[in-house]
Amino acid sequence: MVVSNDASADLVTYSLGSCVGVALYEPDKKIGGLLHVMLPDSNIHPAKAAAWPSMFVDTGVPRLFHGLYDLGADRNRLIVTAAGGAQFLDTAGVFNIGMRNQQAFVELLARNGFTLQASDFGGVSSRTLRLDLGTGRVQIHTPGIEPYFL
Repeated sequence: MVVSNDASADLVTYSLGSCVGVALYEPDKKIGGLLHVMLPDSNIHPAKAAAWPSMFVDTGVPRLFHGLYDLGADRNRLIVTAAGGAQFLDTAGVFNIGMRNQQAFVELLARNGFTLQASDFGGVSSRTLRLDLGTGRVQIHTPGIEPYFL
């Protein structure tokens, strides 16, 4: 997880397979943050969640929002985008981590009154997510596909 109010910053997270990358942006103040979550629920490993809360949707996402609030972001102006949640390395769908990650994320947003403005979830490929703090543009790159903006 990273948050910044440096408008020249370009935040990037790589290799979003079943993981979900979350980008938050407050356009008036050019404050943004990026989070790469691996698992939906911290209850599966409380010790790991205590050491690395950003690994989990239920503990990492609130931490990201509060990181932006600490920098002065206005809750009512936040733009939420996300990508990932692929059926990656689990083609038989035994664990469904990607689907569970995206479901946990979307439900957490809804419970807290936020709407996902744009997303690129699912599939079987990894993605790279990039947030330009100067413009707020979120770029997705999937191997073999031209990069595009959400």
